[in-house]
Amino acid sequence: MALNAEESGRLAALLSGHAEKVTQRWTDIVAGSLRGRLSHAELRRQVEDLHRAIVGTGEQGAIDLSAESAGELRAALSELSRGRARQGFSATETTISIFALKDVLAELVREAGGANALHDYVAFSKLVDELGLFTFESFVRTRESLIADQAEQLLELSTPVVKLWEGVVAVPLVGTLDSARAQVVMERLLQTLVDTGSPYAIIDITGVPAVDTQVAQHILKTVVAARLMGADCIISGIRPQIAQTIVALGIEFGDIATKASLADALRHVLRLNGVETARRQPRRDA
Repeated sequence: MALNAEESGRLAALLSGHAEKVTQRWTDIVAGSLRGRLSHAELRRQVEDLHRAIVGTGEQGAIDLSAESAGELRAALSELSRGRARQGFSATETTISIFALKDVLAELVREAGGANALHDYVAFSKLVDELGLFTFESFVRTRESLIADQAEQLLELSTPVVKLWEGVVAVPLVGTLDSARAQVVMERLLQTLVDTGSPYAIIDITGVPAVDTQVAQHILKTVVAARLMGADCIISGIRPQIAQTIVALGIEFGDIATKASLADALRHVLRLNGVETARRQPRRDA
């Protein structure tokens, strides 16, 4: 709820006339709700920023949070929300920091008295509610952005493309392969083939817990895309249980080379290039 110019002026005068008392009392109330998870100095700085923004906006005329004149106030609330979200506080803990201003205003209005005391407190309370809701929404947006960034980073880390040999790269897949991850695997593999000029790529599914029709389609699309880039793909890590599942589902890999392990796939590629490999014989005791 927006305050008219007269109400905004009274609010600004009330807060600026008792600036030290307001910031100290506001800080103490919020500190109690956060139970020492934020230093008193940092908390005091945040409260002073909010106090300054509210007073500044009120002195300019009617406080309307959606108006251009409230830009500094919105910025202060957003900065508080972003900081608390990154520090691991909850949305409730962050919003309570704004609602605590109600207790401070109740004490000031009661002490000031006057014919407009009740009217002012109701109007000020509605404004604080609006500030709290804005802070809550800003906090949620920031948290969703952080979660999306972390998910993207985890996706990048879970799809490494490594160089095994000159001209041979491998994608060791671990965990469930869904559409989003399959797209990342394909993009990273194709980009690595371009960067390294490798003619061979090994897709190792040893760490994939199960292979169904959807997973198989993702793998086949990656193989076809790699072939269009001029590279041959070998699929490795097909364990007996997965092999049985593939047969039961009627999935066919066609002429794509498949091997039981990553080592077998690398040995296969080296053999195609005329590189002789020999298995190490177990040491015999004298």
